[in-house]
Amino acid sequence: MIDKDFFDTPVDRRGTDSYKWDTPESQGVIPMWVADMDFRTAPVITEALHGVVDRGIFGYTVVPDRFYDAVTGWFSRRHGWDFCRQDMLYTTGVVPAVSAVIKAMTNPGDGVALLTPAYNCFFSSIRNNGCSVVECLLVVAEDGRYEVDYDALHTVLNREDVKVFIMCNPHNPGGRVWNREELLRIGRMCLEAGVLVLSDEIHCELVYGAHRYIPFASIDEEVAQNTVTCISPSKSFNTAGLQIAMVVSPVKEYRERIDRAINDNEVCDVNPFGIAGLMAAYTQGEEYLDALVKYLCGNLDMLKLYFAESLPELAVMPLEGTYLAWIDIKPLGMTSEEVAAYIHEKAKVRINPGTMYGQAGEGYIRINFACPRSVLQDALERITSVLKQIH
Repeated sequence: MIDKDFFDTPVDRRGTDSYKWDTPESQGVIPMWVADMDFRTAPVITEALHGVVDRGIFGYTVVPDRFYDAVTGWFSRRHGWDFCRQDMLYTTGVVPAVSAVIKAMTNPGDGVALLTPAYNCFFSSIRNNGCSVVECLLVVAEDGRYEVDYDALHTVLNREDVKVFIMCNPHNPGGRVWNREELLRIGRMCLEAGVLVLSDEIHCELVYGAHRYIPFASIDEEVAQNTVTCISPSKSFNTAGLQIAMVVSPVKEYRERIDRAINDNEVCDVNPFGIAGLMAAYTQGEEYLDALVKYLCGNLDMLKLYFAESLPELAVMPLEGTYLAWIDIKPLGMTSEEVAAYIHEKAKVRINPGTMYGQAGEGYIRINFACPRSVLQDALERITSVLKQIH
């Protein structure tokens, strides 16, 4: 049984070559920046990986039929999204997948549109393929959430150079879980403009309360024909190091072009650990995932309470999904970079400045709260204590 104690138990990651914990600037600092969790993965995944280790041979591997069955079964069962084995391509991660799709579906000089602020790797994936970033700024609604400026999006999508629109569903860093009406409206706009939708859905399982993740490609058959989706269990099950992801499209021509790009980029081979971990996650991981989301909800409540009581002028954006809090620090009168540096130096906590996610992120910081509650409490006490000193 996976219970609260499972997630409350700290795991010492220092000295394990952890990118999050062992970078030089993180020594003695609580790292709340890189988007991985400080929880052990699901025991069923660990057991499956032990099975691979026990065989003692780590040669080249093929992807078996049961891998595809695990993926299609999971998304059909949990999210009502039905697609075929033939619709899938595998690769080493969602970022390589995004880069391969851009390479396949654009020419150098084309524009790739996205809603900003946006995940920082989108910018590099676009530019590394010789394309230009075309931003459509999200707007903050009266309820504090991000909303799409549809007039601005219409203008962006109808630019002659724009060929691909990147959707982040759920949204990183703003935490929006886009509803069906929003997705359908965006999908229709992209269809009318002749712009392909590239939907990154890596955070899809981490959704809170009454909010529900809706796969972009599930909303409408016409929209599905104009959508390429990137998925992976890596965020939900904390398995990023296993290097496995899928690209899904019902259009054979798109898959052939993307497959060529995956091979051109040499990200076409996956390892036996990634395969075994994914199959375990998607066939036996539901108990773990449900317990994880419940625990993260408790962490989110703690974070909101700390800011509400200690720094009520700093608004925590209402979070519908992900484990990444997006906090408005404009009342401090400092830039995002200055606030992040100050927290790092004075509080010994490393967080992300909002400008990592484009200039639209100025005035915000991002905090990863996916850690044992005792660690989170320590970090929040440090952060709120030092921020109170400058306000």
